[in-house]
Amino acid sequence: MPDIGFLNGRFMPLDQAMVSVEDRGFQFGDGVYEVIRTYRGVPFQLEAHLGRLERSAKAIALALPYQSREWQDFVLEGIRRGGYAESKVYIQLTRGAAPREHLFPVAARPTAVMTVREMRPIDAALQASGVGVITVEDLRWGRCDIKSVNLLPNVMARQRAKEAGAFEAIFVRGGEVTEGAVSNVMLVRAGVLVTAPEGERILSGVTRALVLALARKEGIPAEERAVSVDELRRADEVFLTGTTVEILPVVRVDGALVGTGKPGALTGLLSERFRSSLG
Repeated sequence: MPDIGFLNGRFMPLDQAMVSVEDRGFQFGDGVYEVIRTYRGVPFQLEAHLGRLERSAKAIALALPYQSREWQDFVLEGIRRGGYAESKVYIQLTRGAAPREHLFPVAARPTAVMTVREMRPIDAALQASGVGVITVEDLRWGRCDIKSVNLLPNVMARQRAKEAGAFEAIFVRGGEVTEGAVSNVMLVRAGVLVTAPEGERILSGVTRALVLALARKEGIPAEERAVSVDELRRADEVFLTGTTVEILPVVRVDGALVGTGKPGALTGLLSERFRSSLG
């Protein structure tokens, strides 16, 4: 199957999609993005992802070249053209190509890019056994609620995790857990689900919101508040949430076991409810 590219309203084979070297996404990281996956060929929470794309663009004063309804049509067409059983769709918007100057260009038109590739799910063995994570200092900028293409700190943190034999890096700022390099973080302590609150320190994930809703529907107490790194390490259960990781149990933090060292019961319950919610 071919990987599909989309550039400013036109579909093409991905290897034919080219962007100017003067694009501000390349020169300054002046752009935002979203990642959408499918289940049974249907985009998951598409409206929520496109709503967040719109909020991120608005936060950096980036004009949207297409409205939500148009983006929905483009996403569905890209998935159809790719023909994969399951797809991963990446959308990126930048302020466009212009001579390199820090000020916003007056005449530049936004660059809209989309790629469609095969979605390869997390290994079922990892879901069953759980993963290890490390904690790292959060060196990112102050508006993590904007899904910016400036991902160098995330890249470096994820590389550190790999070199440490861990799956994910968990950011810590001022002694408080914020989120993972590619995920949100939740923990369970004495039957209470806890996660960092929405705000400028985290990107509030679409899957995060769904998991919180599922927990409350089950009558599980859920708190959105500051979480210390010590509390993370003393948790009964820890898990990650995200578009690509879904609900992924964490069984080691910085080499130390979480709880019994096995995925916990509440994590398992929420994973089951999440799967059931997919239809």
